[in-house]
Amino acid sequence: MPKCPFPIRISFFSYFFNESRILSNNPLNLSLRLRFSSSVVSVSPNPSTEADHPLEAPISEHIFESAPKMGSYKLGDSTLSSMIENYASSGDFASVEKLLSRIRLENRVIREHSFIVLFRAYGKAHLPQKAVELFHRMVDEFQCKRTVKSFNSVLNVIINEGLYHRGLEFHDYVVNSNMNMNISPNGLSFNLVIKALCKLGFVDRAIEVFRAMPEKKCLPDGYSYCTLMDGLCKEERIDEAVLLLDEMQSEGCSPSSVTYNVLIDGLCKKGDLTRVTKLVDNMFLKGCVPNEVTYNTLIHGLCLKGKLDKAVSLLERMVSSKCIPNDVTYGTLINGLVKQRRARDAARLLISMEERGYCLNQHAYSILISGLFKEGKAEEAMTLWKKMAEKSCRPNIVVYSALVDGLCREGKPNEAKEILNEMISNRCLPNAYTYSSLIKGFFKTGLSEEAIQVWREMDKTGCSRNEVCYSVLIDGLCGVGRVKEAMMVWSKMFTIRIKPDTVAYSSMIKGLCGIGSMDAALKLYHQMLCQEEPKSQPDVVTYNILLDGLCMQKDVSRAVDLLNCMLDRGCDPDVITCNTFLKTLSDKSDSCEGGRRFLEELVVRLLKRQRVSGACKIVEIMLGKYLTPKFSTWAMIVQEICKPKKINAAIDKCRRKLYT
Repeated sequence: MPKCPFPIRISFFSYFFNESRILSNNPLNLSLRLRFSSSVVSVSPNPSTEADHPLEAPISEHIFESAPKMGSYKLGDSTLSSMIENYASSGDFASVEKLLSRIRLENRVIREHSFIVLFRAYGKAHLPQKAVELFHRMVDEFQCKRTVKSFNSVLNVIINEGLYHRGLEFHDYVVNSNMNMNISPNGLSFNLVIKALCKLGFVDRAIEVFRAMPEKKCLPDGYSYCTLMDGLCKEERIDEAVLLLDEMQSEGCSPSSVTYNVLIDGLCKKGDLTRVTKLVDNMFLKGCVPNEVTYNTLIHGLCLKGKLDKAVSLLERMVSSKCIPNDVTYGTLINGLVKQRRARDAARLLISMEERGYCLNQHAYSILISGLFKEGKAEEAMTLWKKMAEKSCRPNIVVYSALVDGLCREGKPNEAKEILNEMISNRCLPNAYTYSSLIKGFFKTGLSEEAIQVWREMDKTGCSRNEVCYSVLIDGLCGVGRVKEAMMVWSKMFTIRIKPDTVAYSSMIKGLCGIGSMDAALKLYHQMLCQEEPKSQPDVVTYNILLDGLCMQKDVSRAVDLLNCMLDRGCDPDVITCNTFLKTLSDKSDSCEGGRRFLEELVVRLLKRQRVSGACKIVEIMLGKYLTPKFSTWAMIVQEICKPKKINAAIDKCRRKLYT
């Protein structure tokens, strides 16, 4: 007999099976048998439901409506619970509500377990508010007593949705309000609260909750410690997190690989590889075997410190330990090598991976192609692109965008345009980054009309323009002297409520300075100062454009005033700033003494403001131009650099290098 497509209860299934056997064995009851089979067929579930879930379809109520024709079967409470759970599992919340209404009207009993299944289903469907509402209806409408299990289930749904404030409010309402719910939180409740507090950055409050657990007769478990350690590491309180590991072990709670991974990640991001090594040794002593996450974290930490050779060696050790590298492992290594301008080494790693039978994903290809182009190795990048096609690795938007950007960097925007057309024909729609790269490429090669045409074509693919696109267009138009058109684009940005970023402001200011409209340029600068968003504040590039424009107009006094504003706003001068003033001062006098004095004063002012790094950069610029600072200036620099704390930090840094 074929398998029944419905999870029908045994009592009904037994009845059906026995009845059909009796009828089939009696040839005299052929007509009765036909009538029986037709009654079963007529109550089959909706065809679409059966097709979608042939083996897990919920029990149809129509079966039970026709039950009196087959016997005196009554729909029981447990059957209703099973139906609710099945509907919830399939996400059919409309049917769930109908059943709940029927249960409420008939005063039927439903188990707490069914509610918990419903809460989980609401969480899976991202409907936390529905879970909260049903939790409050449990007692009044369904006479189902709420326990800590249903409370934890709803709390977990809220927190997993990222509604941490809402989760804490729900916890306080249930536990601390005067509603007499009589629900005492258990270990899981405390863990969820600690997680929410850590996610919100309230680590000190999380520690208070953690310390209060024993008073509530709930001992912290591995999850409690691990969650708190992660919160401390995110706040860069690594030492406290490591102390928790010692406390955890002294309390008889054995750390897991997950616990060690949290601490290793925190120490790697801090760059403390010496303590990482000790922690890994401790991990082995405690019988915790490093897993993929451990190795990936260690490799990432080594790449952050620029220790690429050690990272590659660790990869070999990972393979020898029968721990299979994944996309994260190889992607981290390739990204690290590319950032160190070792794209060729990354390509060799790719060959090594393929020899081991591992196929690179699109993300790694995009990093490698982009890295090769940035290093001027366009031919190798194109070879890798063709190889990717041979390996049947279908490029995604990131790979296409990396190729378009790389070709534009090489001054080949027409070839990049062909790639973009291929991209569209393959139903991979370009994004704002792809179009921005192509527009910039055409402007760079002097093909401004083609750049504007690409801008217009964005509408055909439905790509929405962001502030980056507008910045690129404004910069390109200003670069070819079409400032009036750039101003029209600038006005349109405000009309459609796109706020310009620093790049857009700087581009527009550069265009105005280029046509000698310094007052208009300074007006835009003052607009930047009034912006609340940090992404719209002036940076060193903005100041350099304005300083160069003022100096070109021989308005040195206003340039000096602007330089003072620059220093007051915490923006340090760079080599372009220094060269601008040196050139202006050298035009006024044949002697270099004026320039030397100007830069030396700048060094002193920065030192007085405790901006040692900026001061040292200017001294390097002075030495590169053979402008030697006075002895008194040297004394100030040495005194500032050689403070006891900084000396100790330098010694510690050297010590770490010796032992890693």
